[in-house]
Amino acid sequence: MNAVFWLLNEVLVLYLWAVILAAVFSNLIAFNILDTRNRMVWTVADFLNRITEPALRPIRSVLPNFGGIDISPIILILLLQALRILLGDVEVYFMQQGLY
Repeated sequence: MNAVFWLLNEVLVLYLWAVILAAVFSNLIAFNILDTRNRMVWTVADFLNRITEPALRPIRSVLPNFGGIDISPIILILLLQALRILLGDVEVYFMQQGLY
């Protein structure tokens, strides 16, 4: 059971880093620092966008328009961190109850 909680935590950490990298790539592309005509840059940016967009889209639909500022990655990062804390609390509860 410990391995399951460890695996879930690691998946959440990897997704957290994917959200951060997607936001950084998005800003670098928007300021023309990275060129999407480069096949490697386009592939990485497309991969990160495909992974993070399903989680960011519902957040963006709820948020009001802030002009050109997108704070949905920040909100998703906070939600992922809260989920990690909740997962740790569930693990401690299972340990205290002797369920594993």
